[in-house]
Amino acid sequence: MFESHPLINVEDYRQLAKANLPRIIFDYLDGGAEDEKGLQHNRTVFDQWRFKPQRLVDVSQRDISCQLFNKIWDAPFAIAPTGLNSSLWPNGDALLAKSAAKANIPFMLSTASNMSIEEVAKSCDGEKWFQLYVVHQALAEQMAQRALKAGYTTLVITLDVGVNGYRERDIRNAFALPLRFSPRLVLDGMLHPAWSWRFICNAKPQLANFVTSEINSLEVQAALMSRQMDASFNSESLKKIREIWPHTLLVKGIVRPEDALKAIQCGADGVILSNHGGRQLDCSISPMETLHDVVASTHSSILIDSGFRRGSDIVKALCLGANMVCLGRATLYGLAAKGEAGVDEVVQLLKQDIDRTLAQIGCPAVKQLSTHYLTHEQSI
Repeated sequence: MFESHPLINVEDYRQLAKANLPRIIFDYLDGGAEDEKGLQHNRTVFDQWRFKPQRLVDVSQRDISCQLFNKIWDAPFAIAPTGLNSSLWPNGDALLAKSAAKANIPFMLSTASNMSIEEVAKSCDGEKWFQLYVVHQALAEQMAQRALKAGYTTLVITLDVGVNGYRERDIRNAFALPLRFSPRLVLDGMLHPAWSWRFICNAKPQLANFVTSEINSLEVQAALMSRQMDASFNSESLKKIREIWPHTLLVKGIVRPEDALKAIQCGADGVILSNHGGRQLDCSISPMETLHDVVASTHSSILIDSGFRRGSDIVKALCLGANMVCLGRATLYGLAAKGEAGVDEVVQLLKQDIDRTLAQIGCPAVKQLSTHYLTHEQSI
């Protein structure tokens, strides 16, 4: 597939990814739960805020770096944990990690990755965080110890998958690992020869973190694919993980201020506000709608994901008090479009978006962003 026009925004990379991938793979990447209203709401919610540009300010020099957990990052966003990335491009997890390292931004490896904790750790020198799905406590502790031994600096516990979201695109496509080669999939593969060639020439995607697991590996892989997580996970479960993890601990999948506060009280160093990109509960609110209240109630490090596609989206979240934004589909569209180069380009594009937005609103540095630069539609 040749590029028919310049790739100038994330949507362009999405369209190229759609052209490059068989439908079953693109639907897995792009889809959400049920009617996908939550997916749509995650995008339209940004329209609730408008910028109030400030003038007579020197913005000839701008700084988009940010500080989080005693480290300076070159941009105020991270690559969020996402699963089955090798179905988009071979060794996708490592390519995302390499791109993040080059950009000096955090990379989060998913429990549901196609490369193991250890393989990704060896792939690049950048800082890496590990996201943990808790299938059961013993396995969670084993995964955490593996990540610790491999040099991961932050553990991210995801809470919003007590049961699997009802993803109707995946159900209709019979999406599963290993891929089932139905006549429709074979035909679709023939219509996407570049993807098919890469798929054939590389090891078939699998849940690599469970291949060598000592605890019911087949049973656990099946549970993970169907999102059969430990639905009993509660505050005491979180405290147990806090006891065995000596570094930074984040809790992901929260939208309510009281839940964020409870996570901090259980020992978390911060939270990632998220509705799982609209892939779990279709009618969930966007984390953007509670961000300001969470910041006010916790006074801890707050990250956020779900629906971010533009640098202006990221700047709005930072104005509302987020310390960093996490990108899921945005960088995956780059990966599916052009491999590592596509991820690099999306990251660079968003850096430029943020820099341009700072200049336009009259703010010389990310660290100076505040609600001073925003107005809500109800107050317009």
